[in-house]
Amino acid sequence: MSTSRICAVDVGNDAVKAVFGKLDYELYIPNVIARDTADRPVIGIEDLNEKNPLSGIHIRVHSPALMDNNVIYRVGDLATKSDNASELDPGSSKSEEDQTLVMLFATLALDAVREENASIFKRNNNVVDANYTLGTGLPLREVKEGKDVGYRSQLLGSVHQVEFLVTPKYQGLKVNIRFDQVKVYPEGFAAYINLVMDNDLNVINRDLIDKNILIQDIGGLSTDIAVIKSRNVDDDKAQGFNLGVAEALEAIREEIRSKHGVELDSRRDVVDIITRKNDRNHIMVRGSRTSVHDITDRILVDLAKKQYRHLRNVWQKNSQTEICYFVGGGSMVLKEYIKTLNNNLDGYNIEFFEDEKESIWMMANAYYKLISDFVRKTEKANHKSAKEPVKQSSNK
Repeated sequence: MSTSRICAVDVGNDAVKAVFGKLDYELYIPNVIARDTADRPVIGIEDLNEKNPLSGIHIRVHSPALMDNNVIYRVGDLATKSDNASELDPGSSKSEEDQTLVMLFATLALDAVREENASIFKRNNNVVDANYTLGTGLPLREVKEGKDVGYRSQLLGSVHQVEFLVTPKYQGLKVNIRFDQVKVYPEGFAAYINLVMDNDLNVINRDLIDKNILIQDIGGLSTDIAVIKSRNVDDDKAQGFNLGVAEALEAIREEIRSKHGVELDSRRDVVDIITRKNDRNHIMVRGSRTSVHDITDRILVDLAKKQYRHLRNVWQKNSQTEICYFVGGGSMVLKEYIKTLNNNLDGYNIEFFEDEKESIWMMANAYYKLISDFVRKTEKANHKSAKEPVKQSSNK
């Protein structure tokens, strides 16, 4: 039997962020897929294995959990170059979309086939058998609706196969993925854990531990506002909204196309234009540097107002709140707009993470802390029960 490898995976609307093992590997893959054929054309096919596998993820996915089974996909960077690229739609449920599962399986398969894991997973000819203990999460709204139960059961008890087709270095390999354990956490609760605890779940932020705080996690498709009181998430007061940044990014992309004739590959390109350090809110139009500030400002100010309204409504119902932390990729996009609104209006005590990577990777890191703690406690309990003496029954 293969060793079960710990993995923590945040299937975000913008990208998948994953952490493996003992923090020995991490993956970041844009959350974009595109249906494809088995023989995608490659220029310089003889040089295929010299390229980065992440730039050419081309797979067939077989799983009883999928609605469309045995389908071939381009994934990540390769998919963004397709005319039929698919990103998660606003209003969709992460737990019920094939795309969520395809991204999850692809991410795990890319870890499983690495040479560094040859001693962990059995390999028979071109087939790798990989066992994982998974920590992941869903938006608060979906967890409150009980969708985490169905999502977890889809993953457990089945074999999910990823076959690498025209993928650099891994062409012809198949990975059979099994889950020994799956933990699905509410995203708001995970953010709190990451704020106050280190990888061993020791408290690192004592100033926050007994405060009444809000955590507003702005994602691509949804926003969660977790209400933390006395070190616990108040499930009744916590709120989930079908409001993320995806729709705004799509509107910006469409307006840039109609106004400037520039076709951006994906929402990821829009995020880059908005958040990059140099030439922010500028694109190249027929070789000339052109500002799109008017487009991005108008659309993002409107979204920031909606997000701020949610903050104000939840804060009013939890009047003893001391601070609200904004987390998630969407917060990085809206940070300056929300700060400006807050300065001009009520002036709540709000905080953003200046470290962009810390904010974007917060969920994956939180899932890692939680699943690692679960494994530690399970191993400790098993070790204890193994040491307990077996009582002999005496026959008189």
